[in-house]
Amino acid sequence: MSKPRKPKGRPVSGWLILDKPVDFGSTEAVSKIKWLFDAQKAGHAGTLDPLASGMLPIALGDATKTVPYVMDGRKIYEFTVTWGEERSTDDLEGDATQSSDARPTEEQIRALLPRYTGVISQVPPQFSAIKIAGERAYDLARDGETVEIPSREVEVFRLTLVGCPDANRAEFEVECGKGTYVRSLARDFGRELGCFGHISSLRRSFVAPFAEETMVPLADLKALEAIEDKQERLAALDAFLIDTGEALSGLPHVAVTDEQAHRLRMGNPILLRGRNAPVAEADAFATCTGKLVAIGEIGEGEFRPRRVFA
Repeated sequence: MSKPRKPKGRPVSGWLILDKPVDFGSTEAVSKIKWLFDAQKAGHAGTLDPLASGMLPIALGDATKTVPYVMDGRKIYEFTVTWGEERSTDDLEGDATQSSDARPTEEQIRALLPRYTGVISQVPPQFSAIKIAGERAYDLARDGETVEIPSREVEVFRLTLVGCPDANRAEFEVECGKGTYVRSLARDFGRELGCFGHISSLRRSFVAPFAEETMVPLADLKALEAIEDKQERLAALDAFLIDTGEALSGLPHVAVTDEQAHRLRMGNPILLRGRNAPVAEADAFATCTGKLVAIGEIGEGEFRPRRVFA
């Protein structure tokens, strides 16, 4: 029998909160970070289009087990809508499909916003990662097909008109939940205002629970490539990592002993005692001396691990 292959790279774990530049794809960004950090495993929490900039949380190593909890978090986007054209991609990349000489007033735009706040029904863009009959919508769109994408409910917590630099553009900020397409907002604004519109700039400034000030520009990381000593270079890069457990800060937390931590890592439940012990939680996490041990559920006086961490 052949020996199992040894994983390439380091077993480094943690979150790197990248400030993704424009014209750099999310998959390309993950590959670059994985290579820079010489990491065995990497993934991201929420795709950013190549024309979008801003926060792209990238998980390394064991942090990839916490990606779903970041994917579910609130997000904040700053975006500009250019009026007068609807485009095939709902942003600058696409071809114009409809046009108008009409332009909305600031009062008309402000009057529109309450209808796009709260739980709303939204149709994703033709160029999106939604699966239609097992295929990605963007693959079908690139082949020239127009497909019926069903609407779905998304939640918009806050939608603000920041300003109107001129008659052709309006700047917004939106705080929204999982699955919201900002490009669809621009498309629908334009249709309802009777002038058409598309995204001309888009920046993500927040992905819960990571604050804007935790973002690291890609240029700062690439500059460290100049350090010739590999160990010194990797140590400098690792200083930018955020602890894996930070991704779970919104969940109930249980502190455990060394003995309990060992049981959890072996996949066994532990008993929770004390008047302050949580009674029932579908998702919770356990730490030992501040280090993440497990994600699991709490019920019937037990913490039952689902995912464990070294």
